[in-house]
Amino acid sequence: MSAASWDLTALINAADPKAPRPARHTWLVRLLEWLRHGEPGNPGETPRAVLRLRHLLNVLERHPEPRQRIVALLARFWHETDLTTLFADFGFTARRDLWGELGERLRLRLLPASPDTDDLSALFELMFTHDDDAQWLRAIDDETLARLAALLSQARDATPAGSGSWRAPLLQAMTWLVSAVRASAFAAPLRQRMSPELLADRPFEQLVRVGEDLAAAIAESEEPAGPAGAAVAQWPVATLQQASYLRALLDRCRSAAASVTSHLEEFGVSVHIVFELEQLQARIRRAEALLDVMLAPAPQRVLLNLVCDLVALSRRRRSVRALLARQYSLLARKVAERHAESGEHYITRTREEYRAMLRAAAGGGAVIAFTTFAKFFIVGLGLAPFWAGFGAGMNYALSFLLIHLLHWTVATKQPAVTAPAMADKLADLGDDASVQAFVDEVANLVRSQIAGIVGNLAVVAPAVLAIQLLAWWSTGAPLVSEEEARYVLHSITLLGPTALFAAFTGVLLFSSSFVAGWVENWFVYHRLDSAIAHHPRIVARLGASRAAYWARWWRQNISGVAANVSLGMLLGLVPAVLAFVGLPLEVRHVTLSTGQLAAAAGALGPAVLTQSAFWWCVVALLVTGALNLGVSFWMALRVALRSRGITVADRARLHGAIRQRLWQRPLSFFLPS
Repeated sequence: MSAASWDLTALINAADPKAPRPARHTWLVRLLEWLRHGEPGNPGETPRAVLRLRHLLNVLERHPEPRQRIVALLARFWHETDLTTLFADFGFTARRDLWGELGERLRLRLLPASPDTDDLSALFELMFTHDDDAQWLRAIDDETLARLAALLSQARDATPAGSGSWRAPLLQAMTWLVSAVRASAFAAPLRQRMSPELLADRPFEQLVRVGEDLAAAIAESEEPAGPAGAAVAQWPVATLQQASYLRALLDRCRSAAASVTSHLEEFGVSVHIVFELEQLQARIRRAEALLDVMLAPAPQRVLLNLVCDLVALSRRRRSVRALLARQYSLLARKVAERHAESGEHYITRTREEYRAMLRAAAGGGAVIAFTTFAKFFIVGLGLAPFWAGFGAGMNYALSFLLIHLLHWTVATKQPAVTAPAMADKLADLGDDASVQAFVDEVANLVRSQIAGIVGNLAVVAPAVLAIQLLAWWSTGAPLVSEEEARYVLHSITLLGPTALFAAFTGVLLFSSSFVAGWVENWFVYHRLDSAIAHHPRIVARLGASRAAYWARWWRQNISGVAANVSLGMLLGLVPAVLAFVGLPLEVRHVTLSTGQLAAAAGALGPAVLTQSAFWWCVVALLVTGALNLGVSFWMALRVALRSRGITVADRARLHGAIRQRLWQRPLSFFLPS
């Protein structure tokens, strides 16, 4: 006798219908472990678990005594376990919110589950714990499935209640599901965002009545005897008509629910509403699946497919990352789309736009020159680390905000908003023309970034030197002391951790863009522009015309204000907070670092040009600029591509086309045609 048979013999001998509930449920878990034990087999072959299931059925059919014990054990399971919860509740969170589901998934991943339960949905998580469980279940052939159904039917007949209908738990689950669908649809967040035209015939209000009538009709029409999953010879015409009407209602409800997405895309996204919407749509699909099982000509196979779907769902429910990725995908897309609108302003395509970018960047460089000296002043105050970081953040935020209001630019701010504008060109990659259009946009973007950096640095360094020389001439001493100047040469040199700090700054640059997109989405979602324009107190205070003007202004500038203020505060406060927890990360912003180096050179005089430390700092500026731009652009483009579902194959095509352009027309990345 093989080892597998010896294992099966021990397993069968351990089946005790009189054992306590935890022991009986543990036996079922071990039975599933025995079925999936061993190698899964080669693709195309019958899975090992199916072969073992056939072997188990063969043994039970040849030996009446162990079959009777296992039938009695299954009968107690059928009688004492709530099967309805598996079909009605499994995969859905009771609190109908994202954080409740997140907590549930963390509990499933971190806490052990108890087999001492009468809830089949909880026991289901213990029984099916492998990723390939759904695969081998689907591979069960019709003959084996019929033999398994006969065993389960015998167990059902042995329950104290007698031969009950196998459809009863499914009917009860369908009733609960349609009630839950109706309750979810009547909740204000979804109801107020559904299309009124699709709610005109009140499909959600009819669901419960029609579902209950159909459940009663099915219960009256079916024959209770027969193996689990047996078909009714012929359903009455009235029952089929009621089923068709319920399907039409569910389809109508699905269309009404889908209209919520259109509303969210136009008026702002809420991840909690997205989660509620997905739960509602999933319940509609589950109710339709139960209808398919109960009315199918061959319900055994359809029921097995539903169980396989639940097994696959049990594996997905353990993934926290999948939950957050799915819920935040729509928000990421809206953030990317809103940045695509504003990012267009930072991409130059003509010579005139290129010159305009140089002028705007030059203005930004002039403001950053004064920001540089303000930073030295704040550091010289000797404040506590948090307040020093807060002061630096306010300095950066006010400077960036002034640059924004004057319609100037800081080069490092561009990539995070221009990457979504580029990804917006990827709506259709079906032909080479679309790919070449994207490559053109890449060239335009790189050229714009170079113009922004050149404009910033070409002004900030001379302006800082000029201010230092003016201070020498008027007061006899520079604004930045020699000690501070030598510290600058020591801190921003390439021989230190400058590259790491520059990459970290790129992350902060991207983070500010995401904050800006989220704030703009929040502004639109709560319709604050309409509130500013029409609120009685605001109109009484400002007047109708001024209120309308400020509503338009905030709608047009909320993203820019949020981006600049958040960027400044992130650059100032995040290093202070990280230092508190023992992570000594600093920021290295190419424009600010250039201003600092110029201030140091102005304090040390022309002799600094002969020092190697100075030139290591110059090289560090090149690395800092590349990492500032590259990291923030890469992260923003990744979010934008994910939000549009760009495949790996399409990404490879894009990378190849960009390399080809670099080889054939390298100057297009630096100068406008």
